[in-house]
Amino acid sequence: MTERILTAAEVLTGTAGEVIPDGAVLLRDGLIEDVGPAPDVIGRAPAGTPRASFPGARILPGLIDVHVHLVFDGGDDPVAALAALDDGALALDMAGRARRLLDAGVTTVRDLGDRGGLAARLRDAIAAGTVPGPRILTAGAPITVTGGHCSFLGGQADGAEQVRALVRRQAADGVDLIKVMVTGGHLTPDGPSSWDLQYTVEEVGAAVEEAHRFGLRVAAHVHSREGVEVAVAAGAHTLEHCTLLTEAGPAAGPDADEKLIRTIAEKGIFVCPTFHGGMGALEARFGADVLRPWLEIRRHQHEQGVRLIAGTDAGVTGVGVEEYAEGLRWLGRAGLPADAVIAMATSVAADALDLGGRTGRLRPGLDADLVVVDGDPRADLSVLRHPRLVVTRGRFHLPRAEGSLPWD
Repeated sequence: MTERILTAAEVLTGTAGEVIPDGAVLLRDGLIEDVGPAPDVIGRAPAGTPRASFPGARILPGLIDVHVHLVFDGGDDPVAALAALDDGALALDMAGRARRLLDAGVTTVRDLGDRGGLAARLRDAIAAGTVPGPRILTAGAPITVTGGHCSFLGGQADGAEQVRALVRRQAADGVDLIKVMVTGGHLTPDGPSSWDLQYTVEEVGAAVEEAHRFGLRVAAHVHSREGVEVAVAAGAHTLEHCTLLTEAGPAAGPDADEKLIRTIAEKGIFVCPTFHGGMGALEARFGADVLRPWLEIRRHQHEQGVRLIAGTDAGVTGVGVEEYAEGLRWLGRAGLPADAVIAMATSVAADALDLGGRTGRLRPGLDADLVVVDGDPRADLSVLRHPRLVVTRGRFHLPRAEGSLPWD
């Protein structure tokens, strides 16, 4: 048995407002054994248990990015870059991006756009300890219409019966969830626009029903109001983007689509705004007024009780996997309280992924997924940019090459 104690100025458990001053976490064989005030945890631990102290730092659950694309490089043309790589080279690139996610404090990701099952292979290699990286949940190739958004990834299906058949094949291939492209998007040359509807309620409902048979959840890529309505009516578990976009831009004003927002909140559907570090470049290029409607929509959704979760769309144009914390800062800029943002990145995200019984909180019996950061993220979310220590399922990872652990 391997036991370690970490102590810090405060332990943030992942539940909004729950803080343990002068706290400690006891890790044992990949799990959290004990959490509480440092004197109590140390007193309950076996004598001589190695202890690392982080004065002035905070310990919090490992961060969760619920929306990444490990096959994409985040460059100017990620689709062309992907097409230029064979599976061997792409697998190496994906492993590198997984490590960079770990460097950023991300201990769990949900991959929502894969090619050839490579994300599942990487998932299994990380779980076995062969390569470093976060826990991966993969949807495989997203389900889309022929020639539709991200059809180049291989998940094309037209009509309810083809959708059902594809869900069955993906379940047999070992995916962790299903993703459906309800509307179009900007990544696919000559494909449907973001506000164009690709599937009907019946077709998305077929995916949801078939996924339920295999115990899988469904993530719906949706931009337009019509697409959101379809996904909500069909029973999707998470709404990705959910921008309520029109051809003219985002819905006008925070009160737009009030009834639909209330319905999303009442049904308890999780929404991933995909805020990311690339938004800073957009602001610099187009001005703050361009981004203001997007920020207002998220603040209003939060105020109406919509369960927002943190995800970045990492891999698409201008969005690097290492910029996870920047997306959290943009949620803060939208007016969301820091406590709530931290919960969106930890406990609420874990619940959305059906992992609340394994990660997302610092509680005895859960996986030892945590980060140590210098400073207080409740006062300044930017301290999450450079974690001092990352632990994923009990494996210690030092993001900074010159770092070391101060074991007593």
